[in-house]
Amino acid sequence: MAYDHLLDRFLSYVKVNTRSDPHSTTRPSTPSQVAFAHRLADEMRALGVRDVHYLESNGYVVGTIPATTDDAVPRIGFIAHMDTADFNAEGISPQVIDHYDGGVIHLGTSGYVLDPAVFPHLARYVGDTLVTTDGTTLLGADDKAGLAAIMTAAEWWLAHPEEAHGEIRIGFGPDEEIGTGADAFDVEDFDVDFAYTVDGGPLGELSYETFSAAAAEVRVQGRAVHPGTAKGQMVNAIQVLIDFHTALPEHDRPELTEGREGFFHVHHLEGTTEAASASYIIRDHDDTLFAQRKQTILDIAKRLNAAFDEPRVTVTLHDQYVNMARVITEHWHVVELAKAAMESLGITPVIEPVRGGTDGSKISLAGLPTPNLFSGQENAHGRFEYVSLQSMERAVDLIREIARLNAT
Repeated sequence: MAYDHLLDRFLSYVKVNTRSDPHSTTRPSTPSQVAFAHRLADEMRALGVRDVHYLESNGYVVGTIPATTDDAVPRIGFIAHMDTADFNAEGISPQVIDHYDGGVIHLGTSGYVLDPAVFPHLARYVGDTLVTTDGTTLLGADDKAGLAAIMTAAEWWLAHPEEAHGEIRIGFGPDEEIGTGADAFDVEDFDVDFAYTVDGGPLGELSYETFSAAAAEVRVQGRAVHPGTAKGQMVNAIQVLIDFHTALPEHDRPELTEGREGFFHVHHLEGTTEAASASYIIRDHDDTLFAQRKQTILDIAKRLNAAFDEPRVTVTLHDQYVNMARVITEHWHVVELAKAAMESLGITPVIEPVRGGTDGSKISLAGLPTPNLFSGQENAHGRFEYVSLQSMERAVDLIREIARLNAT
């Protein structure tokens, strides 16, 4: 099924810098997302989407595709996020590779390449049209591929009223990449029976489990004295922070784990002899193990502090989101519907846990079960990101098929 505007729509979206800002105190976190939301609202209205509105309270733009069947059909929502991750997003210049031949792809003149020897999943896409970066920025297919797929499905429905479906809501929100976008999601305003985020990876991916997630800020207060007379006096904050980190389980870090294995990930540290700090994220799919991981962080700090005459290590823990499986397993028909739609289209469902989170985590916990569907994105969050046009087309097919099966 060809969708004439999908590629141009996607290219126009990714060229807009909508990077979110974790240090911002506004919602959305960046003005560019507000402007982009209003641009999307204008596009939705031009397509004929009804009741298009921007919510100042949470930064979402929402609209309705009216039902072509009776009112008894459950209402479905499809959701994507507008922001991109913590990587250069200024001056995005995507390159389109027609009929990919399976070889090395040079990313503009940057000197970087997409090499099948490094990224073997490129072999899946021989013959496809690929969209890549030029090597200097990310692409933004996470999640503008999902956004473009939903908007293209909306365009299709409104141009083909003969296609049966119930009432559908579409919603595009901010700040997913910094973990705050769905904090104020308005379930009552969205007003559907269940929903899907279109924010997954390769063809067939279907996820109803995410990590449970927390952030930990570790701060060490040292005592700086001259190193020549330091014995018994100096407390080197950097060394204490090193001791803290090495006390964590050696295997439990992202680069050594997979599947449902959790981890501790240090992603920022800085310090002097006088003061040092580190930022961690803590992840696990199992609630009991997740609680144990948070306790491990606290226990290490307590053990280190016991060696000093006063507390030197402080830990601030903050829960970010929880595994959405605890909600979705109680609404299993939502997963079964997506699975049946894939099988109807000849797509093999790949049901596996997300080693991360989606807006669906918080939306599900707010009372609206929201699994995650593939959008086609690969190598998200960096210069090696790419997406297959054919995978995006299949995402549009899947959105339409879910709606069609729901109406039968």
